[in-house]
Amino acid sequence: MIVLKSKREIEKMKEAGEILASVHRRLAKMIKPGVTTWEIEEFVDKYLKKQGATPEQKGYKGYEFATCASINDEICHGFPRKEKLNNGDIVTIDMVVNYNGSLADSAWSYAVGEVSETNQKLLDVTKKALYIGIEQAKVGNRIGDIGHAIQTYVEGEGFSVVREFIGHGIGNVIHEKPDVPHYGIPGKGPRIKEGMVFTIEPMVNVGTFRMKMDNNGWTSRTEDGQYSAQYEHTIAITKDGPFILTDQEES
Repeated sequence: MIVLKSKREIEKMKEAGEILASVHRRLAKMIKPGVTTWEIEEFVDKYLKKQGATPEQKGYKGYEFATCASINDEICHGFPRKEKLNNGDIVTIDMVVNYNGSLADSAWSYAVGEVSETNQKLLDVTKKALYIGIEQAKVGNRIGDIGHAIQTYVEGEGFSVVREFIGHGIGNVIHEKPDVPHYGIPGKGPRIKEGMVFTIEPMVNVGTFRMKMDNNGWTSRTEDGQYSAQYEHTIAITKDGPFILTDQEES
């Protein structure tokens, strides 16, 4: 069942989203060669506590960390670690923030120092794909319109869209309906209605869309070892269009 949110509920989720966005703004200045994702993990954990918020994914189904930190060929759910990031790496930091019982979810990919031309294009295309998907998230459209727009753009740029991990509804729990794939057929899937809140979070690979799982049971990586990127926002559907709850632009 898809749970529609009231304006008041959306405003509360926006508060969580503002805290989350402020984390990413700080990470953009922090991430550089020599930094470890463990340092990022510790920073996020402490920063959220100072804001009166908590990392919702810490403890979720046994997950132990405040962040997911996925490097290079890791698609998602990478563990924070103490190895230093190197020049040319790509790192994706994903987190869910709980503020007074309301949640927001956002992932962002960062270039570490100077990355290759191909991997810079990967970052640019993935980020643009997120916003192309958001443009389709309006009352009267269907969920399939979002995925189709993303897939068409990404594949037209020579990259591939991950199939196994998708966007999702969110509220006071991390995963709700609807499921939001980043591929698909236009005009298919649930009708988009005012009051829906969900994530759009395309994961895009340089090579094949196929993936494999690490032995830790969490981390997925590209089957061919090529790089992957992800950008994610939590959005609310209003009669005036999609409203980004995790927008990093300072008002």
